[in-house]
Amino acid sequence: MKRVLVFAAHPDDDIIGCGGSIAKHVKSGNWVSVCYMTSGSAGSLDYAKEELARIRENEAKRAAKVVGSRNMMFLRDPDGYLEYNEDKSRKLVELIRKIRPHAVYVHHGSDRHRDHFITYPLVRESIRRASGPWFQECDKALWSVETVLAYEVSTPLSELNYVEDISGFIDKKIAALKRHQSQVKDIWYDEAAEGLAKYRGAMTGKGKYCEVFQVAKVTDLF
Repeated sequence: MKRVLVFAAHPDDDIIGCGGSIAKHVKSGNWVSVCYMTSGSAGSLDYAKEELARIRENEAKRAAKVVGSRNMMFLRDPDGYLEYNEDKSRKLVELIRKIRPHAVYVHHGSDRHRDHFITYPLVRESIRRASGPWFQECDKALWSVETVLAYEVSTPLSELNYVEDISGFIDKKIAALKRHQSQVKDIWYDEAAEGLAKYRGAMTGKGKYCEVFQVAKVTDLF
């Protein structure tokens, strides 16, 4: 069994970016954890922030049951105002050393959404710090992540070097995304994600539906 840790700026980003791969990992017997940087409280004008945060966390939990994610963490940073700071980096180092993931999925570093854009360097630096003999305030059990894959959400990848065939898991990906009802009722993220997966499959020739990634670090791919 491999341990997989997915970092997502908001609830639903994990499903859009790598929901099929998550389901595929679970089918293979791997343990998947997801860490949400924010609770997505700015994602709709129909609710107060506190109410929407609760709604979106519950939607994420329902989506996780569809794809099989086992462990969910909500850091609850302000949606739209995510910062790269000492406190956040320390939390991520501690989380990585605690979960000890073999593989990490994270937003790619050229995503135009600010929270997505900030998440990438924050996670990459925390991965580096978790593997070295630094930062006494964090857990002392060092851990080196073997593989880091960057996924696409708001901005499609212009350069990619790893393709995952999710043809057998596209139904779970879309069903999970539909659990995020507060989001898909206004913007058809489910249809967009399905269309992008089909496009990636056609353009790469790796399957009918595919998810694509930038390999940020690799020791061993699944």
